[in-house]
Amino acid sequence: MTQPVMPTGPGSPRDVPPAPGQFPVDPATLPASIRDELQAPDPTAIDTSATELRDGVNRCPKCGSTEVRHRAGSDKLICLFCRHEWVGTRVEDEFGLGEGIDDLRGTVIASGAKTIQADVSSLRTFKCGGCGAEVVINTENAMTARCHWCRHVLGANEQIDNGAVPDAVLPFHIKKDDAVARIRQFVGKRQMFALKAFKEEFSPENVLGVYLPYMVVDAKASAQVAGFGEVETRRYTRGEGKDQKTYFDADVYQLQRHVDFTVDDLTMESSAQRGNLDTKANTNNIVNTILPFDTKNAVTWNASYLAGYTSEKRDRDVAHLNPQLEDQLLSIARAQVQSSVRQYGRGVRWEQESIDVQGTRWVAMYLPVWLYSYQEPGSGSKGMLHYIAVNGRTGETMGSVPVQQWKLITAALTVGTLVEGVALWLVGR
Repeated sequence: MTQPVMPTGPGSPRDVPPAPGQFPVDPATLPASIRDELQAPDPTAIDTSATELRDGVNRCPKCGSTEVRHRAGSDKLICLFCRHEWVGTRVEDEFGLGEGIDDLRGTVIASGAKTIQADVSSLRTFKCGGCGAEVVINTENAMTARCHWCRHVLGANEQIDNGAVPDAVLPFHIKKDDAVARIRQFVGKRQMFALKAFKEEFSPENVLGVYLPYMVVDAKASAQVAGFGEVETRRYTRGEGKDQKTYFDADVYQLQRHVDFTVDDLTMESSAQRGNLDTKANTNNIVNTILPFDTKNAVTWNASYLAGYTSEKRDRDVAHLNPQLEDQLLSIARAQVQSSVRQYGRGVRWEQESIDVQGTRWVAMYLPVWLYSYQEPGSGSKGMLHYIAVNGRTGETMGSVPVQQWKLITAALTVGTLVEGVALWLVGR
């Protein structure tokens, strides 16, 4: 009796499993895109973890106390027991992140930016170094906790696979009183058309200091753009009265440009919630308007900088952000070639463009923002969520104030009527 022939394609049964490190199918039989992805080298990692802080205890280097806080308005940490002050090490100096962008090849990922494991819990248990008690920290929104027995302060300093602990942190410089004053001034200039309920409930003292998660990216790339440019050669008018029209003659040129460039410290949101720019439901885009941050001054990760502030955990990986990175790099490339096409006075229309990213380096970082929010009532279960944001380093302030629609319509009609009256008066004269 003839034995049936077993199938040999992808997904077919095998007598024995493949040896470790081998593919279960021959890569040559796979589509090119899948084969390239499987055979691509693993990302190079930069280990930014602080081994001396893995027990969660950050002690004063002078007296050993764990009563360590961020000194407001500076990059310093201060011991609340002996008043000793010191500054964390700049992450660029510690790991050489400001160098070698021209030499980048492939993908380099710092250990705080590695892929998030979905099954890793946000609750972390630490054994207190003072009394041995177990202390739980919910890394979803906090990075420090106090031991309820001996009062030692513990922080989540060990990098874990849930995306809660980044590589670096940029400390707050703007104090809360300053942020409150800036928000009050911002709203004060916009009160004329503001919603009545908003003005009645406005309490800038409720502003929160939040560390938002970002990926800071260095990149080396090349871009190619092609299209058409026009140079006006003649302008003339035909017709009379209302039928008069202006015409243009122009020479059309085919254009092609190539540019090689590097990008240093491009900031990208690594929170899906903040990256959701649904302008019908929220004003998350406000946070982008207070950029840039002086990321060059970010220090190596230390949870003590977060005491007294809240934080939002990263939930987007490098793979999620790569398409957005390519879009931003293309925008930078267009700006790079703009100076070479100024002679085309009628403008340039780019019809083809491509980007080749030779190398990238990804670092996870917490950036400081003072955030004031207001939920505008609306139809259905949710209304518009408005934000006013203050850059925690520069004080740059931008926000969204809910407006009274009938006031805007009345003002528009009033101004329109006034303009129309002036125009009729001028025609009459």
